[in-house]
This record gives sequence, C-alpha cells and structure tokens, in this order.
Amino acid sequence: MAAFVAHAELPMQIEDLITERGKFKFEGGISYANNDRQEILTGRPLSIQIGPASFVSLPFSVMESKGNSDIVVGTLGLRYGLYAKTELCSRISYLYSSHRNIEASNMSYSSDQKLADAWVGVNYKFKEDDDTPALISFVEVALYEKHRISNAYAKSALLGLTAFKAIDPIVLSLTAAYRANFKRRDDHAAYDPGNTLLLNPSIAFAVNDRITLSAGVQWMNAQADTVEGKPQGFRRTSTDLLVGMAYGFSRGHTLSLSLKQNASGRDGADLRANWLYTF
Repeated sequence: MAAFVAHAELPMQIEDLITERGKFKFEGGISYANNDRQEILTGRPLSIQIGPASFVSLPFSVMESKGNSDIVVGTLGLRYGLYAKTELCSRISYLYSSHRNIEASNMSYSSDQKLADAWVGVNYKFKEDDDTPALISFVEVALYEKHRISNAYAKSALLGLTAFKAIDPIVLSLTAAYRANFKRRDDHAAYDPGNTLLLNPSIAFAVNDRITLSAGVQWMNAQADTVEGKPQGFRRTSTDLLVGMAYGFSRGHTLSLSLKQNASGRDGADLRANWLYTF
C-alpha cells in the first residue's frame, strides 16, 4: 500500500494540518524494516510503512520467504497550500533491500536498490474542529511504481479520510484509507495487486509546546495479489501497535520518530524518522 498522508501525523499545532495558502512544506523521511520469515509463503509482498497510510511494497517470489531481510526506504515529499482548505502533495521513494535466505541446505544472499514509486495527490479540509470532529479527506494517484521486472503508470489510487478532535492537551484521531490497485503487466504476465483497507485510531498528548507523544493501533485488510488470474496466497489481516514522538526543535522544523510493532498477522517491525520543514 502506498500514499502520502502527511496530515494524519498530527503536527505540533493542529492549525498546521493543511499547508497555509501560498506556502510550501518539505518532508524528508527514512524508514527501516526488519522481517524474519520462518514459513513458506506464496509470493506475498512485504510492505514497509513510510507514513500513517503510506506503504512501499517489496515483492517476494515463491520459496523466498524463509530467511531474514533488511529494508531501508528514503522518501522526499513536497506540499503546497493551494487554497485555505486545500493543499497539493507529492512524494518519491527510493528503496534498498538486503536478504539472507535458506532453502533446504542452500544459503543465498541478495540485495537490490531502486526508485520504488512516485505519487501526487490532494488533501482537503471539509470542516473545522468544533462541536463535532474535524474532517480531512485525501485522494492520491501513483504516477510510477516499480515491480519485480516492469513499471506501472497511473495504476493505483488511494482514498481516505482523517477525523480528529482536540481536547487540550489530548488529540483523538481516526484515519481510514482504501487503496485500489488496477491490473497491469509485469514481465509479460498479467499482475493485479490486491486492494487494501486500513483503519488507524490514535491518541496524541502534547507534553509541552515542543514535544508531542502518540500511540495507536493499526488494522489492515489486504487482498491477495493475482498473477495470470491465480491468487498468490489468500486475504490477510494484521494488527499493529504504533508509538511515536514529534519534536519541534526550531521554528518551522519538526522531527517525528515512530515505531510500529506487529501484534498479530505478520512478523517484523518498522522504524521511521521524518523531518518536516515549512517555508
């Protein structure tokens, strides 16, 4: 799954969820995932989380699942305030992976690096936080995605909604996102990545004017990928625990750190650091 939902990571000031008209926000992030695969799976991709509803997928072949992998994803993004309640956003992600695998008594090592994907989208604030929670919607399209062999252009889209309610010094939020993947070809084979639904309720606590702590739960439902019409595995659900901290270390600069730990559904953990600069 992939998307760029920067507003879902609540900033130091709630008013900054949508970029001010005529201003830019630059984001740089790095995500690390370690995955230990002890069972034989049928081509289920490994997803590395790079944002609240943002994922980069790393495909695996059949029988490649018994082993250990390290994956690092670097992300650069830009947001622009088009109107008072509307911002444009874009991002690109670059992926590096290293794998150690064993099949029977045969050991193998491999690594890979590539431009993973590029996305553009629009965030729109439907309503303010008053008697009822504020609502922000997001729509994004994948301009480019790299698969095992081939590339895909404009073959994935994401729709989502974030609701939040500030009760000083607490902010309650809920993000729901659905990624629709359309059929494409990968090395002459018809490939259809499974669609994904994500739900992420969370709570943030403003310790002071510089530090915010957050915690939440993420539930995800991912349909199986298909190749030439044949499912590669089955529908999977997973639940993850999320904890994070945001630190506003100077005017216009915010550093966010987060950890995602699997509670059920799959092994592994993701570490993520993100820097946001407003100019």
